[in-house]
Parts: sequence; C-alpha cells; structure tokens
Amino acid sequence: MPHSVRHEPTPLDIVKDNNMEGELLGKWAVITGSSSVTGIEIVQALAVTGLRLILPVPNQAKAIVTLGDAYNPNRMEFVTIDHTSLDSVREATKHIVSKTEKISLLVCNETISPSPNLQLTKDGFEVQFATNHLSHFLLFQLLKPELLAASRPRFQSRVIMVACAEHRKHGLNERGNYNFEKGGYDSAIAYAQSKTANVYMANEIERRYGTRGLHAFSTDSGRIIAGASQQDDTESLHSNLQSETGGKGSARGTATAIWGAIGRELESKDVPSRDSEDDLHGTAYAKHTYSPAEEHRLWEDSLDMIGLLDDQ
Repeated sequence: MPHSVRHEPTPLDIVKDNNMEGELLGKWAVITGSSSVTGIEIVQALAVTGLRLILPVPNQAKAIVTLGDAYNPNRMEFVTIDHTSLDSVREATKHIVSKTEKISLLVCNETISPSPNLQLTKDGFEVQFATNHLSHFLLFQLLKPELLAASRPRFQSRVIMVACAEHRKHGLNERGNYNFEKGGYDSAIAYAQSKTANVYMANEIERRYGTRGLHAFSTDSGRIIAGASQQDDTESLHSNLQSETGGKGSARGTATAIWGAIGRELESKDVPSRDSEDDLHGTAYAKHTYSPAEEHRLWEDSLDMIGLLDDQ
C-alpha cells in the first residue's frame, strides 16, 4: 500500500511496495558514491532486489568500513575510481565491462560539495563540474553498449542521476566558460551548474535512447525532476509519486532514487516533465530546468571535453 505523506518511506519500503524483492536476480547495476549516506541506503535497497552491484569507489578498504553491515561480498564488487580523473574513469570502466556485458542500471550518486576556491583537475576542468558531471557522462558513454544490451521489455535499462535542489540557482555557464575561464568564480554557481548538468544529462539520454529501451531520470529530494516527454496521464503518476515518497528529508530523496531505479510503473509510463513555463511543483523548478537547446549544447560540449565522438 502506498505510504501517506505522514509516513516517510525508506528505500526498502519502495522495493517492497513495488514487489521487487529478489526480482532482479542475474542483473547488474553500477552505483557511484556508494559509501556516502545516501549511497549506503541505495546499496542496501538495491541489494534486496537481487541485483549484482558494482561499486566504483576511491578507496576500497575505506568503503568496506563505511558500508559496514550493508556490504555483502557475495553480491557486491568494488572497482577503484577517481572521479576527478578521466583516465581513472576509463580504467574503472574497463574493469566493469570485464565483469559483465550487460548492465541494467547505472546510478550516478557521487558528488563533491562546493569548493570555496577555484580548483582544476589535472585534465583542466573545474573540480565540481568534473566530478559531478563529466566523470558520470564519460562513465555513461563507455557503459552505453552494456546498458542497451541489457534492456528487456520486463525491465528496461535505466540511468539515475542524483541531482539536488541547488540546480535551481544557476544553469550552464556559456560555452568556453564551464571552468570559469573568464573569471568570476563562485562556488555556489559552480555547484549549481554541475547539478543542472545532471538534470540535462538525464533529459538528453531519454531523448536520444528512450525509444531503444534505455531511460534516464534525475531525482531531487522526493521528486523525479527529469525524464521523457510529458504524457496525458501525468497527474495520476504525479499523485502516485507523491504518495510513495511523501515526507521530508534525505530518506525521501533516496527513496525517490530507488523508485526511479526499480519502480514498476516506469515500464509503461514516462514521468512528468514540462516544456512550458508552468511550474508543476511550485518552487521545485527554475525556468532553465528544461531546455532542449541547452541540453544538446552540454551533450555536444561534454563529448568534446572527454574526447569522444557522438554515435548518433
């Protein structure tokens, strides 16, 4: 039974409410940021579904300690990764694809908090943009064949971008200024740009690959804020989402990420989205949240930054 707004569901509640316990045996998922507070909750919930979990982490020994009782060596494998290094992402991906040729779920949860001073990675990118966006963009591009190969009518492949409300504060910097090359660095703007990039990446994945059975959603503290184009039954789906993820706090946001990852309804429906200036959730969206032109621009520029050609 869906939870009322007076009861904050846990990620495990979402798994149980969707009757997904043990339903994804034999399938694989990749989860970044698995040793963060939200990451641990995501790992615990998805493990119950029967998924085999690959966890890219900076330090495997530390991750085992941080995960504590959530760590199950029979269902989880670590891969070393440094999200500030594109070479490290490439190397980690090689290890991932050596373990499986089919990946049903990619959860992009790794994030770095705002830095007071401008910091560039060794690749020359602003550290928040590099960690929160570019590393995941490259990871997706390199795992895309495995995600497409794993998609089935009963469970289509999904990408979950864990964004946050901070995306509302700022869209993308202009081309040639993603890394504040023109000066005027502001840590809040840098962080907001990276979170907007998460939303845009989900939108563009859905636009490009949704018809091929590969879907993407971005989540924000209890709301799915990005996905495919709007459907006629948006209102009923929105009501269900609100009932399943009622309440406030980080648990609600994590539960929403799980709902996006395994929710049964998402096999037959698209989540609410707006191409107009109407605001579905009051203050939830900024005007820049949905912009096909900006999403396309970011996609093309990101491909150039990571040194890949577009396959479309």
